[in-house]
Amino acid sequence: QVTLVESGGGLVQAGGSLGLSCAGAGRTFSSYSMGWFRQAPGKERAFVAVISPGTTVSPGSTVYADSVKGRFTISRDNAKNTVYLQMSSLKPEDTAVYYCAAGNRPADIIRTRIDYWGQGTQVTVSS
Repeated sequence: QVTLVESGGGLVQAGGSLGLSCAGAGRTFSSYSMGWFRQAPGKERAFVAVISPGTTVSPGSTVYADSVKGRFTISRDNAKNTVYLQMSSLKPEDTAVYYCAAGNRPADIIRTRIDYWGQGTQVTVSS
């Protein structure tokens, strides 16, 4: 069992930056691939980024949605049971509720085969 709690959402102007955190509780956090999704009003929840578990010498491989590539960075600190999403050059269309997710493999997360979801955190980008 893994419990995920997001934090760091808020209001930011277009072109600005914002960082999200997702703290996991559970002894197996480091074995999961971790991802971020977002859901804008009236739209389906969409994949944003994923990071594999990583090792003591490798930070984990990453995959990004085309819409955020080059602007968002996903990272994790397994010692702190935390995954991060650093967002820059934000656009109004990035406005959404952002969800943290845990899954078995990166491909599972990309296909929305999720074992655990966080409760979500609101990100609003003003124009």
